[in-house]
Amino acid sequence: MTVQQPRTGVTLADFDTIMREKVPFVGDMGVVTEQLSGDQARLRLPFNQRHIRPGNVICGPAIFALADIALYAVAWLVVPKADLAVTTEATVHFLSGAKPGDLLADAKILKAGKRLLIAECYIRSAVDGALCAHVIGTYAMPPEPR
Repeated sequence: MTVQQPRTGVTLADFDTIMREKVPFVGDMGVVTEQLSGDQARLRLPFNQRHIRPGNVICGPAIFALADIALYAVAWLVVPKADLAVTTEATVHFLSGAKPGDLLADAKILKAGKRLLIAECYIRSAVDGALCAHVIGTYAMPPEPR
């Protein structure tokens, strides 16, 4: 299987820099981009004890934040400057408690139109591979420059 380059040319380092500089909250989370290719992205949320909730599982807000960032990453695959792409809708299905440890987000584009991008994301525990959440999101895409 060959790995397709992103349509926009954005690299892993580019996306990580964009997140640190333009969305400091994401930089504070320490999310790392592991793959950007074709219509897919893989991101990792390193474990942080502050993400733990009662029951010794990772809290929902941390899981959803990672999913939303991964969906934003796939928007950058189709729009050269997706700064203005915004989440307009997201549905989260929490499927199992995530054990303390890193989380992995695998996102892919389902449909990329001129104005809307629909994508899905699976969040898995890097500890045991358990599927923790499934997210489908819609992004409003910025208009193309004239």
